[in-house]
Amino acid sequence: MKIGDVLILSLALALIVIGVHQSMTVGIGGSYPIFMFAVAMLFWFQLRRNKTAPEQNEPPTPTKKKKRN
Repeated sequence: MKIGDVLILSLALALIVIGVHQSMTVGIGGSYPIFMFAVAMLFWFQLRRNKTAPEQNEPPTPTKKKKRN
């Protein structure tokens, strides 16, 4: 995992903790934008992770063997 991925995931986790705290003190209406930003960060993390993963997980493409005469 790259440093950018770690930062995005850490920021999303921190926003979830802040959102839970805000929902207990202010209410769910006050913490809704924080939760939505946290979900957006998680989607961004997943997008970055899926961009690099298919290159590593692709099966090798079969090649046709040439016939020898």
